Amino acid sequence: MSNNTSQPRVWPMLRARNPRDLIRFLTEAFGFEESVVYGDGERVDHAELSWPLGGGVMLGGTRDVADDPCGLVPGTFGAYVVTDAPDELFARAVAAGARPVRGLTDTDYGSRDFVVADPEGNRWSFGTYGGHVAE
Repeated sequence: MSNNTSQPRVWPMLRARNPRDLIRFLTEAFGFEESVVYGDGERVDHAELSWPLGGGVMLGGTRDVADDPCGLVPGTFGAYVVTDAPDELFARAVAAGARPVRGLTDTDYGSRDFVVADPEGNRWSFGTYGGHVAE
């Protein structure tokens, strides 16, 4: 499922209580591809998951330190991801345990979308809308 698009320049990031489990879920439920994972055992210091149509996310496990520069709370992440097969992806995600937040919907701007939550509570929106192309 790899592609030949250029490297992403914006990397959304999130933290996870159970990062190895979340990585498994995101690859199984949504089709992200594990690019790199650094950490020992269940600990994940840094991971990158690529989206087959371009882009990706970074994630790591929670850190119990007062001066955590990231400071993100698990379960508070949200992202919109472009897909060309929302119906199939919705079925795949729900079968893998994603919790539906909003089922398949046709929007007034021409997209077919849905929203689900992962096991950590993060919200994932998927749809066919690819964004406005600046002229």
